Amino acid sequence: MSVTGFAPLEGVRVIEMSHMIMGPSCGMFLAFLGAEVIKVEPPEGDKTRDLTGMGRGFFPTFNRGKKSITLDLKSEAGRAALDGLLKDADVFVENFRDSSLAAMGFAPEVLRQRHPTLIVASCKGFLHGPYENRTAMDEVVQMMTGMAYMTGPTGRPLRIGSSANDIMGGLFGAFSVLAALMQRDRDGQGHAVRIGLFENCLLLVAQHMVQYDIEGTEAPPMPERDFSWPVYDIFHTSDAQSIFVGAVTEGQWAKLCDVLGLAALKADSRLQTRPDQIKARDWTLPIIANAIARQTYAPLASALERDGIPFSPIARPAQMYDDPHVTRPGGLMTSTLPEGGSYRAPGLPFEVDGRPAVPASVDLPDVGDDTAEILGALGLEPDEIRTASGQARRQVA
Repeated sequence: MSVTGFAPLEGVRVIEMSHMIMGPSCGMFLAFLGAEVIKVEPPEGDKTRDLTGMGRGFFPTFNRGKKSITLDLKSEAGRAALDGLLKDADVFVENFRDSSLAAMGFAPEVLRQRHPTLIVASCKGFLHGPYENRTAMDEVVQMMTGMAYMTGPTGRPLRIGSSANDIMGGLFGAFSVLAALMQRDRDGQGHAVRIGLFENCLLLVAQHMVQYDIEGTEAPPMPERDFSWPVYDIFHTSDAQSIFVGAVTEGQWAKLCDVLGLAALKADSRLQTRPDQIKARDWTLPIIANAIARQTYAPLASALERDGIPFSPIARPAQMYDDPHVTRPGGLMTSTLPEGGSYRAPGLPFEVDGRPAVPASVDLPDVGDDTAEILGALGLEPDEIRTASGQARRQVA
């Protein structure tokens, strides 16, 4: 059973003018919490819609539950329509270059003067400072902050296998919007918040920075890390399944030895404390690996789960559609594509009162689906809507 009425942002209007992942994910999180999110696209549509390969999932994943309008921001009519929308909006989410936004007359400081209660959430590569005008992408900031260094082996920096920085940046965008809305309830004022992708990634590597600041030693890349646990490794079963197994306490060590039938290892006087077990990894891990290699995956996994020992299969994202925990009620939401067909994607990773929170809508809008309705509500006549939205320009082209 799910919670369909959990919409704390109901009545909040968000104008989102962004593309790719960071800004759109910010808008999606707000939409999933009940806000009306109006995505402003150029007349030809957000270019992210047309990505292929690994980019194919960008637009459908992070633009669910929104409305779509098109505006020709190169025209005076389009800019006037956007300003009209912002007049009655609560939040403006954008990820334009500072100079581009200012050239259009929509710099945060200008908007705050024109619309004193508006909250402007700017999703940028960097916060204000020496790098504020640089172009940033997820991979760029991973390389800059040391995230890529920590992920790959020495000499082979690797970006992590998802757009985690962009998504987390969008989450911090939504987080800051919620905080600004609460503050507005107190002071009656709008606020300009800026979210930095670089600073987001910096927070993700903070634990390694702090280790260096305290101890004066640099953490090696994760594939070469000094282990803090007796067992924290990938093994292979007799039926050719890969499995991660962790034993991080003396109690888990003892239980793992019981599961694997390693009574001698459990009783060994050299292995009775966690520090001793860690020091002995070079000779104990081959013994554990051989024991796991004699077992088949399913009964081994059952025994590890029963005894509370951390373990996991080595899965691929596509396999998540067959995972029983993912496919439980509320684990996946089905969205409709504008061109027909549907797809399944995860929702918000939390429960309310013991039940998953499900947004009222998770469908994907087609380009400009809501243009006539939303601009008409501003008082624009049909000809004015065609001009402001860029429809007239498209027809001429």
